[in-house]
Amino acid sequence: MDHLTYARAQMGFSLAFHMLFAAVGVALPLFMVIADVLFRRTGDRDWLEFSKRMAKGTAILFAVGAVSGTALSFELGLLWPNFMGTFGDIIGLPFAMEGFAFFTEAIFLGIYLYGRGRIPGGLHLAAGVGVALSGAVSAFFVTLVNATMNLPRGFDMVNGHPTNIDPLAAMFSVPWKHETLHALLACYQATAFALAGIHAAVLLRHPKSSLFRKAFAVSLAVASVTALLQPISGDHSAHSIAESEPLKLAAAEAHFKTQTHAPLHIGGIPDVNAGEVHYGIEIPSGLSLLATHDPAAEVKGLNDFPREDWPPVAKTHYAFEVMVGAGSAMALLAVVAGFLAWRKKGLPDSRLFLWAVVASGPLGFIALEAGWLVTELGRQPWIMHGVMRTRDAVTPFPQLLPPFWTFTFLYLFLGVTVVYLLFRQLRAAPIEAAPPSVGGSDAHH
Repeated sequence: MDHLTYARAQMGFSLAFHMLFAAVGVALPLFMVIADVLFRRTGDRDWLEFSKRMAKGTAILFAVGAVSGTALSFELGLLWPNFMGTFGDIIGLPFAMEGFAFFTEAIFLGIYLYGRGRIPGGLHLAAGVGVALSGAVSAFFVTLVNATMNLPRGFDMVNGHPTNIDPLAAMFSVPWKHETLHALLACYQATAFALAGIHAAVLLRHPKSSLFRKAFAVSLAVASVTALLQPISGDHSAHSIAESEPLKLAAAEAHFKTQTHAPLHIGGIPDVNAGEVHYGIEIPSGLSLLATHDPAAEVKGLNDFPREDWPPVAKTHYAFEVMVGAGSAMALLAVVAGFLAWRKKGLPDSRLFLWAVVASGPLGFIALEAGWLVTELGRQPWIMHGVMRTRDAVTPFPQLLPPFWTFTFLYLFLGVTVVYLLFRQLRAAPIEAAPPSVGGSDAHH
């Protein structure tokens, strides 16, 4: 492989791992806080146990995320020096704000972990809320960097260097609203489905466990809500991308010809040379409806753009299909869960449904990774769209094999470590009901 291929492979592998750690780190504090609130309201110590487990998981993911994020910052300078040197002033502000949110999260997490029983319960809960909000804000600012890379704004390029920089305009580029909303929902959705799958697996063996029934109920509720909100967010994203990034939409849908009543292809194999999609299911006017809410609207195709600017069409299309397919399956499960809960007037816990939840556990992370591939592959061959090509940003240093394997082993080690530590947390959780407690006063903290 040449040095560009090595650089892209290393960055892609590192980001794929880091996104898993970061997504869970963003979402777990929400469950921690929900359980804490329910304990304070009911005095049920199962909720306290669940909150403690989520707090320990948050601490583990925070530490691992810090390591993997630090490695990524080194990789940005090592692999893409021209990009960082040219656009450091553009992306510096959101990265700085992300760092501030990260340190704020660390402070609140320390207070929450070590303040239990040592500070008033209200302040302790407020610290937990601070952890949850700081994690979300951190993810928000990182996503702003990606939005700027997808559609740069707020500066002029003069002789290859940005001038007349407006930091706020650059940070809040056109895609920022739909990208941040979609990304944050994906974090909560992926984590909630994973938690629901884990708790469902335990309930299949221990159906009477009060702790895991409560944990399953909360996880399933968050999973269902986010799974139904995400298609709405996706519709907003599609409409925005059709206006501001039509080439990316054309690649994602493998849409070659500009036309009205543009069809939507489900599945299929794109043939770039022939400009066709083979073996797919074609929905007439579907793409026009998706992109503009008007079935007769015109949608630009790949053939309207220079061939050298095309993203890798097949890879982008496959990633998009995986994301939509996984998201649709989760939305369907959410509808089924709501129907069963309504019919039963309680938690759906049949063995068939629990097995379905277990099978759906990985879908959130599959959709998250596929969505990231869509936004990154769909921007190629640009690292900063329309301004700098990826090949011009890469390091000239050709010997990238040693750092490639070094960072690969680092992320594999971190991944194995996280799985081991979280598995230990799961095994240590009590199966039997916790002794009852009276009231949810601050004294329980």
